[in-house]
Amino acid sequence: MGSIYVAIVEGNPHLRSLLGWHLQQAGYRTQQIATIGQARTAFLHRQPTLAIVDSDLPDGDGIELCHWLYQQRQTLILILSARNSEKEIVKGLKAGADDYLTKPFGMQEFMARIEALTRRMRAASAPLYLEYGDLKIDLVQRRVQFKEEFIELTPQEFSLLYVLAQAEGMALSRSELLRRAWPEAIDNPRTIDTHVLSLRKKVETDPRQPSLIQTVRNVGYRFNPDVLEDAPMPAMPPAAIARDRSNGNGHNLSRIAANHS
Repeated sequence: MGSIYVAIVEGNPHLRSLLGWHLQQAGYRTQQIATIGQARTAFLHRQPTLAIVDSDLPDGDGIELCHWLYQQRQTLILILSARNSEKEIVKGLKAGADDYLTKPFGMQEFMARIEALTRRMRAASAPLYLEYGDLKIDLVQRRVQFKEEFIELTPQEFSLLYVLAQAEGMALSRSELLRRAWPEAIDNPRTIDTHVLSLRKKVETDPRQPSLIQTVRNVGYRFNPDVLEDAPMPAMPPAAIARDRSNGNGHNLSRIAANHS
C-alpha cells in the first residue's frame, strides 16, 4: 500500500491525527491537511490517490473542494460529514464523491470504506506510462523520454527506474529493489549500487551530486520527482540520441502519450 497516497482534509486535529495513525498502520502514505486553502496548494503540487474530505472545514464548505477535486479526474474522494440527511448525502455524491460516511463512525467501518475504494482504484486499467514533468516512463515500450529526447537504458536500468518511480518518493532498501525490479534474479543486493550508478549517469544532470535518485542513509534509495520541475536536460551521449531518432521510436511514444493523456 506504500504507493497509495491518502490526503486527510479534516478540520478537527484530534480526528485528523487518529485517521492518519490508522491509515499509516495499514500501510498507506498520508498527508494531514486542515483547510481548503492548504489542500488546494498541496493538490496543485501533487494529486493524492484518495482524498478524505470533511464537509465542514474552517475556511469553507468541503463539498466545494470535492467538486474542484472531481474536475481533476485523478483522485478518489471520501466525504466525512455530520450532515446525515438524504439531501446532503446526494449533494456530496453529485459533487463528485465516490463515498460518503456520516459522523460519528467506527474506525472499522472507516477502514473498510478505504479498502473498498482502493480496491476499485487497483481494479482500474493500468496506465500506459508514468509522467513526472518532462520525464515520461513508457510502460509499454519500456522506454524513457525526457524533454522529447529518448534516454537509452538497459532492461535492468529501466526496471530499476520504474520501481523507484512507482514508490513515489518512498525509500526502498537494496533487497526490496532487487526483489521488485528482478523478482527471478538471485543476486547480491549490493549489485543495486552498480545499476544505480549507471542509471544516474544517464538521468542525472550531475551524477556526482544526484538529486533525482537519492541515497537514503542506512536504508537504500528513493526517487525524488520534485527536481523535475523546470529541470535542465540531463547530459546524454549524442550516439544514444541519434540511434533513437534513426529508428523512429520517438513518433511511436508521442502518439501513445497523445492518445492517452
